[in-house]
Amino acid sequence: MDTQEIKKVIIPIAGLGTRFLPLSLAISKEFFPLVDRPIIQYVIEEAKKSGITEIIFVVSPKQKMILNYLKKDPELEKLLVKRKKDQQLKELKEFEAVLDGISFSFVSQKTPLGDGHSILQAVKLAAGQPVAVSFGDDVVDAAEPALLQLMNIFKTTNAPVIALKSLPKDSIPAYGNVAVEKIASNLYKIKKITEKPRPDQIQSNLVVVGKYILTPEVFEYLKKTRPSQKGEIILGEAFSKMLDDGLPIYGCEIKGEWLECGDKLKWLKSFIYMALKDERFGKELKEYLKNMKF
Repeated sequence: MDTQEIKKVIIPIAGLGTRFLPLSLAISKEFFPLVDRPIIQYVIEEAKKSGITEIIFVVSPKQKMILNYLKKDPELEKLLVKRKKDQQLKELKEFEAVLDGISFSFVSQKTPLGDGHSILQAVKLAAGQPVAVSFGDDVVDAAEPALLQLMNIFKTTNAPVIALKSLPKDSIPAYGNVAVEKIASNLYKIKKITEKPRPDQIQSNLVVVGKYILTPEVFEYLKKTRPSQKGEIILGEAFSKMLDDGLPIYGCEIKGEWLECGDKLKWLKSFIYMALKDERFGKELKEYLKNMKF
């Protein structure tokens, strides 16, 4: 069977952001900044650089910020021209260029009932095609976009692909951990997935990053997945059932720096990384930090 080209990505952003209270009462967590851009812009840019032409956002019913962010603002543009704010106008035009060539769709998740439930809300728009999934709190700073790395693996395997990253053993219990069979330098066949394993359950140094390539079969398994004790439908459970049934799932150990933004400390670390790396601000910030006295 010929491998279908992946042109759609599902980006779930319907979470409550409770780990960021009280700030998340005022601003959705995907709009927290990394330097001078919100997290979600990095996710969008990665998708575009990977060849994606349609982004499907899974949002909560009250979520309006993303709609406003993606709209053009002719009045602001006129004001910048009138006031001769050339640099700001240039930055606005550069942002608008990021959105060119991409169509945006929105589906609602009324209640946050797990990552699998969120993805299921987009099943109709996926239209029986393989799709990428990129969660809004995982950014990867890489020469080759992380989604493109997964898509290149999919061209060979024609099966679901999970993004993986190596972590120290003491960090692994906070993540989904995988047992694997190594196929190539960064390619693995997934044997088992364990969510938040106890130390004695750790099966490798690889954990799951929030980026995937999903085939239509994954959606079928998600539809049949029983809710957890918390009432949530978990993507990892659907993967586990597929593995039990002998269906192949692959893992790609992605290249690049994984910048997590899922809680306050991880977001702050990611902000500092991007700020120090930024060619506009990095040099002065390094000098500032070097001279700081605590």
